Amino acid sequence: MAWNLIFWFISFCINVALLVLNFYQLLVLTDLEADYLNIYDSSSRINKLVIPEFLVQGVFCSLFLFTGHWFMFLITVPVSCYHINLFLKKEHLIDVTEVFRTLKREKYFRLAKLIFYLLLFLVVIFRLTLSAFNSLSDEDDILHLF
Repeated sequence: MAWNLIFWFISFCINVALLVLNFYQLLVLTDLEADYLNIYDSSSRINKLVIPEFLVQGVFCSLFLFTGHWFMFLITVPVSCYHINLFLKKEHLIDVTEVFRTLKREKYFRLAKLIFYLLLFLVVIFRLTLSAFNSLSDEDDILHLF
């Protein structure tokens, strides 16, 4: 049971990292829209985080695959496929010259991913607390045997 608790804690940490990365990108796009940042700074800030976000999402998805959590794997596959599709089409980076033309679309997709990660965060929190409760209740049963 301890392995299950460790797995869900790792999933929790990865999910928090995805939430932070996505929220920061959305915040930078909002600042660009409000003209608090210039185009070059906002593009470079977001472009530095795109590949790490894709890698963390890939690790998150493969973690569910290799541990046999099929439902969670099937939930995370569409976002991973979307990231792979963006990378293969070479549309994953924000172009400095076209940032204002695609600003609304970029904000929409990042907001959709943020909502997805928040929902996934609720599921992971639930499973983490359930694993912690099961782990603690199993330890109590073992102590009563002695």
